[in-house]
Amino acid sequence: MRRRPQHRASPAVSPASNAVRILRDVAVVVVAALVVSFLLKQFLIQTFSIPSGSMENTLSEGDRVLVSKLAPGPLAIHRGDVVVFKDPGEWLSPLPDKNRSAFAKGLHDVLEAVGLAPPDDDQFLIKRIIAMGGDTVECVLPNAGEAGTLAVNGELLDEPYLAEGAVPCTETLSVTVPEGGLWVMGDNRQGSMDSRYHRSGPLDGAVDLDLVVGVAQVRLAPLTRLNQVGLLRNPGATFAEVPSPETVN
Repeated sequence: MRRRPQHRASPAVSPASNAVRILRDVAVVVVAALVVSFLLKQFLIQTFSIPSGSMENTLSEGDRVLVSKLAPGPLAIHRGDVVVFKDPGEWLSPLPDKNRSAFAKGLHDVLEAVGLAPPDDDQFLIKRIIAMGGDTVECVLPNAGEAGTLAVNGELLDEPYLAEGAVPCTETLSVTVPEGGLWVMGDNRQGSMDSRYHRSGPLDGAVDLDLVVGVAQVRLAPLTRLNQVGLLRNPGATFAEVPSPETVN
């Protein structure tokens, strides 16, 4: 008679081995997530917090924005885009010390490096592009002391994104933006220290295109204002009739 095959019992897995395997799997997932987050931050998207009210009512202090880093680069930037850029030099006043402990600062730096925390507010600004290299920006004043209207390459702008009560401009202005520069202004026009106030710089107030981090695409409001989360759309109609500088010149 044939003997039936004997089934050997599987060796028991000790609780310690099982715990090691679980910890190893968790570590792999965490490392993979950090790598993906780092790559996203470096090449695709990044979050920034809004430190002031210069872009109200489009963006409020305390909001966060999700920024696409594909523009400028693979994608083009346009008049009307809201852009984040590095401080060209002395645009920002030093912010009060956040009184972080050495551990908290180190943790923030690590999380910022992998894209899980926004960068400190004293490095970057956010404004709207009004004009680009070659464009001429003017403030058209009906009478001295009255509110004016911005014009780009001779075309008057209707700016529906301005903060309630803000006026487009109040002082004489006429500047041709140097090539490679961006003329930027805040939507809260009377509360924004923008290109108008930095005319002594090398680009006559414009921001070097190389300093632009990316274009803000999504507003991420705090939990208390979740109803204000939304897309930041380019106001294409505002600039649709602006002629190219070559046509004007």
